[in-house]
Amino acid sequence: MNQMQRYAVYYAPRDGDFSTAAAAWLGWDAVAGGAVPQPEVPGISALTAEPRKYGFHGTLKPPFRLAEGVSADDLSEAVADLATRLAPVEMPGLQLVFLDGFLAMILVGDTAALLDLAAQVVVDLDPLRAPLTEAEIARRRPESLTPRQRELLASYGYPYVLEQFQFHLTLSGRLQDKDAETLRFAAIRHFDGLSPQPFRLEELCLFGEDQDGRFHLLHRYPLMA
Repeated sequence: MNQMQRYAVYYAPRDGDFSTAAAAWLGWDAVAGGAVPQPEVPGISALTAEPRKYGFHGTLKPPFRLAEGVSADDLSEAVADLATRLAPVEMPGLQLVFLDGFLAMILVGDTAALLDLAAQVVVDLDPLRAPLTEAEIARRRPESLTPRQRELLASYGYPYVLEQFQFHLTLSGRLQDKDAETLRFAAIRHFDGLSPQPFRLEELCLFGEDQDGRFHLLHRYPLMA
């Protein structure tokens, strides 16, 4: 755990058919920490290359380096404490959509409770985050962001948090028109009958990024409020 170069707090499905199907779709099992065979879909390896390294997840606290003097154990304790103060969130389910050019699953129904939970995770854990370097800021292309997004980038290390946040489960990189519908139909077939209904977020999942840039599930913390 201490060898990780960055950490993040995510939603990740519990072990089961949905989790197995999601890992196979991306070709990376973040729980087992290894590659898994993908379905036989033309071009799927290239089309899922970008999200593969993160594993199947929904972001709550985006990836960050630990602040000076903060250890992985400190972070684990902070996430564990936060989980005792947060309640599980239940939604009707998920739907498959194109989101800003990539394929993703988003929530069905009123997302207010989940957005409040995500905001608390972002704010409460931020003192443990190292400030962004100039190179990290540049990678976010601040010139393309709104004034509010630049403010959030400066405050929390990421522009799409708090009211700018939309919970989603990424299934591809950015798609060309010729690939989009083919991949969407393949995803519909692959996840048929497996998407959780209702969808429940019951844990904070601590992930770590190894030296090869792959993310691993390190620990689950049940929400207990």
